[in-house]
Amino acid sequence: MGRKTTIAVDALLKNWEEAYKKGLLTFWLLLYLHERPAYAYELSVAIGKLSQGTVTADDNSIYRALNRFESLGLVESELRQSDVGPQRRYYQLTDTGLELLRQFIQRNILVFEQPEIAARLRAVADTT
Repeated sequence: MGRKTTIAVDALLKNWEEAYKKGLLTFWLLLYLHERPAYAYELSVAIGKLSQGTVTADDNSIYRALNRFESLGLVESELRQSDVGPQRRYYQLTDTGLELLRQFIQRNILVFEQPEIAARLRAVADTT
């Protein structure tokens, strides 16, 4: 692969990954909230760890998403006293949020576990 091709692929990949990551923020937030209630800053850190650094979001993006989720009935929140500092707003998944997450995983994530798809992914990844 020539230098120009590498540069073009790098730019295309960056654009694709940015769009992909924005679309997956909902998935990562709901997945973490399935495990336990959390506050916004905790979610920001957790998403980075859960996604192995592939998805990051600033606090404003997290708050906007959580507010949107709450207005849609996907999460609910409550203020809790913090051991250090002011109260924190904790978010937890509602039954609707859990059902949305479950169906999304079935339709869009588990397909990658199908042997035919997994084999195709490995074949492409192993191409040199």
